[in-house]
Amino acid sequence: MPAALDAYDQIPGLLRDLRPTGVTVLADPAVAEHTVTEQVRDRLTRAGFAPTPASTPADGTLPAIEAFAAGLGDGELVVGIGGGSTLDFAKLATAISRSPETVRYLTAGQRSGLVVLPAALGEYANLLAVPTTLGTGTEAGPVACYPYDGVKRIAMGEVLRPRAALRVAGATETLPGRLVLDGVLEAIFRTVIPYTSDSVDLPRQDAAVEELAGALLLAGDEIARSLAAGEPAPEAERLRVARLSAESQLGAINVGRSPYAVKCWALANELSTALGLAKMRAVAALWPLVWRRALAGDTRFGSAARIQRLWGRLRLHAPWLAPHPYDGLEQLMLRWRIEHTVRLPRELLHTVALRSVRFWGAGLPTLAGLSADDIAALLDEATEPAAAHAADSHALLPAGPSA
Repeated sequence: MPAALDAYDQIPGLLRDLRPTGVTVLADPAVAEHTVTEQVRDRLTRAGFAPTPASTPADGTLPAIEAFAAGLGDGELVVGIGGGSTLDFAKLATAISRSPETVRYLTAGQRSGLVVLPAALGEYANLLAVPTTLGTGTEAGPVACYPYDGVKRIAMGEVLRPRAALRVAGATETLPGRLVLDGVLEAIFRTVIPYTSDSVDLPRQDAAVEELAGALLLAGDEIARSLAAGEPAPEAERLRVARLSAESQLGAINVGRSPYAVKCWALANELSTALGLAKMRAVAALWPLVWRRALAGDTRFGSAARIQRLWGRLRLHAPWLAPHPYDGLEQLMLRWRIEHTVRLPRELLHTVALRSVRFWGAGLPTLAGLSADDIAALLDEATEPAAAHAADSHALLPAGPSA
């Protein structure tokens, strides 16, 4: 489990424990001059280090990650300050710096969108993660997204789990309210989708999911009430969401559960990539429809009984939620002002559906049992028609393993 810091003054103690040979501070350009970055640099300097400054490049491709990794010294600690893209960049770079053969796995010729990194590469990224957004929990998780060969892959392995994470209220104080609530919904989604998509009952893990999702729901609604009153998101609730979101990445709530019970996530990944959307826009559009299909008895999309059970538990925390999970989820998004209208040119329906099957189905377990027609029908219902725009840029990738 990563070391959890909740104050800047704990940074020197972490450095005494880790004894890095040097420190590089990789900051998203949007927060390079932010108070959180200045405070981190100050504590590093007080601890006797002269940190090397670096900015997350706009080009977050694998060559850029490799170039950054090549500049890191043996035993150097990276302090990543920013959102998911910055922290994922830092995780992959530290893994490559320590074990250059990591690149071979990241670039392997395969059609799957999931890259599993072997345990032999190590257990931790030499990274202190300082998240400035909410919801991803990536500062505690063993996964990282990266673009490759025109698609978005996700790498998974303990070598990507940060050595430590610093969560302070100041890091998210300027985050717009809509993005705060997006983050809460993302954390709830990540917590409950494996639970509702798998048919296996795991009493201890199920109870942990129900408790975690309920706590996130309460925190999110407190934030929503403050924002509706014209007030900022409360500091205590932002910190609470950050901590709870990280819990959803630690793995304990999903021990024994199928790691492939994430159909909605995979579909949202391809839809958001094809349209250049933030992933939560695609998640918010697809999630209610995925549940509605499961509730109608289509077990490919999840367990109706488990969705109903989870929803009953959540309504104990929020009795105002509609009794039917589909209606309640739509109600929650309206109450929290979550934008979930996605416009998709109809000529791209099958393009996105075929891409989804190529990278996650057709013999691969995540979208097992779903055809391109099944996915196109779901996309058709979940999105609004739109005029074609740059359709040529979404050309269907050829079948077969990528180079």
